[in-house]
Amino acid sequence: MTEPVDPVPRAFLGVEQSVSGQRWVSRLDQAGQNRALAMAQVHGLPELITRVLAGRGVGVDEAPAFLDPTIRSLMPDPFTLTDCEKAANRLADAIRRREKVAIFGDYDVDGASASALLWRFLAHFGVVAEIYIPDRIFEGYGPNPPAIRQLIAGGAQLIVTVDCGSTSHESLLAAAEERCDVVVIDHHQMGPDLPPCVALVNPNRQDDLSGQGHLCAAGVVFLVLVATARLLRERGDPRAGSLDLLRHLDLVALATVCDVVPLKGLNRAYVVKGLLAARHMGNAGLAALFRKTGLGGPVTPYHLGFLIGPRINAGGRIGDAALGSRLLTLDDAPQADEIAARLDDLNRERQAMEAVMLAEAEAEVVAEYGDGESASVIVTASNSWHPGIVGLIAARLKEKFKRPAFAIAFDASGRGAGSGRSIPGFDMGKMVRGAVEAGLLVKGGGHAMAAGLTVERDRLGALRAHFEAIAAAQVPSLVASHVLKIDGALAASGATLALYDQLEQAGPYGSGHSQPIFAIPAHRIVDSRLIGTSHVKATLQAMDGTRLEAIAFRAGDTSLGQLLLSSRGQQLHLAGCLSADHWQGSRRMQLRILDAAKAI
Repeated sequence: MTEPVDPVPRAFLGVEQSVSGQRWVSRLDQAGQNRALAMAQVHGLPELITRVLAGRGVGVDEAPAFLDPTIRSLMPDPFTLTDCEKAANRLADAIRRREKVAIFGDYDVDGASASALLWRFLAHFGVVAEIYIPDRIFEGYGPNPPAIRQLIAGGAQLIVTVDCGSTSHESLLAAAEERCDVVVIDHHQMGPDLPPCVALVNPNRQDDLSGQGHLCAAGVVFLVLVATARLLRERGDPRAGSLDLLRHLDLVALATVCDVVPLKGLNRAYVVKGLLAARHMGNAGLAALFRKTGLGGPVTPYHLGFLIGPRINAGGRIGDAALGSRLLTLDDAPQADEIAARLDDLNRERQAMEAVMLAEAEAEVVAEYGDGESASVIVTASNSWHPGIVGLIAARLKEKFKRPAFAIAFDASGRGAGSGRSIPGFDMGKMVRGAVEAGLLVKGGGHAMAAGLTVERDRLGALRAHFEAIAAAQVPSLVASHVLKIDGALAASGATLALYDQLEQAGPYGSGHSQPIFAIPAHRIVDSRLIGTSHVKATLQAMDGTRLEAIAFRAGDTSLGQLLLSSRGQQLHLAGCLSADHWQGSRRMQLRILDAAKAI
């Protein structure tokens, strides 16, 4: 007999509408609570931990292995990836023949990490490869025929594209015409038509049955290199025996976190073991960036995603796109410090540009849509914006207005490069592809949560109307039903470092394995104040007198921030994530506030 399911779960702590307009509900239904209880009883785990696991789809029997992910247990045979054996054989041949290899990568963190990983592998076998990263503005994403011909003219006998190339038919045809072999290692969605190449390793190609479509490009490259090393050992290459690929998992973890791929299966092992490698500071480039950020504790996914990633990306957004990959290949600390300083400067410049652009974008939203609530999708544009930053602006607008949002930078010719970010439940990529088919865009594509587009200025009005007509059928109901899923309730006295360490064992958290959110019921706001330019710091106190420090990032001008600042001495229900704040060699607990409601 199946248990009845309540179609409308009760509001957690009775919060029907928080200050940010969300309804709080328990992440677990009755079946999930039963699974969490069984997990606790069978494995002797704390129930709060099993609630977190059950809420993320972990089964009772899967819990022990989930809490201890290993490369050995989660890695598939690389040859199950279509064309992986062909790619590995071609790379092994290039090493044996000491051919000149060119690596063509993407300009984001995944591309930089994947390029550096392959470069370091080849260097171990005495092959000095050249890395080519295209300019985001002048060349755009992926291989282009002029760059391919330039690499071949420079002596490249094998070109390996990483994090790109799956749909680069024209560019790979140019390589074929020059009789240069190409191996593609990628992870992006693609159609049935394959470009001309020796091998195309992409777990998202339609004839791949490996089940590894969740990997980022660096994760796929790692599998290809495992296969190549195996072939070289079989061929008797003595250098294969001294190869330690696991020490380079810091690069794979960096790419996996920054590319926001689902943290499931092999990706969890990549990140868990990659964090251990990163903490050894064996990569001089990463170590230099960590020094620049003033790292005060052990490396975590937060450090990779929010401190290291933006700095590497800054080169691709507004500077030299090759800086990131170059940095990650270095073993010389002074050289690494020099490039890390340049990336740090570029990141500060990017932050300043982003602040100006965001203010202009928010002003345009007010002028075009009022408070934003009348629109189902927001489209902003400017002649003065930097095209490398529009994706960040779209993400900020989506966060603030809780709607799909686009930001478009027009050049002097009237052609705009835009980027969009969506909300859960609305397929932005499908909408953009529909606009291409309708003749409103020069080109465009993406996936459910993000998309890119190119549009002529005289089509902007029609594009806005088209997007609004499509989004109006879904977005209002998605916004109206916005809920915050709570993993459990916790008092300040229960927010201990011991609990935090247990929660970390159930991590790493990220895409597809979300950070646990806890409700802190009816705590008094002892103090609240604005720090920096927009963060709100608060001290919470439970009825037993226990205090907990808390912070709401970028909340100063939001309804959440205003409630915190105006509620000193009052009780609030708060919702957020636990973190360990490292300060002067010690750790203390902190709540990262995501939402709040008045305690009635």
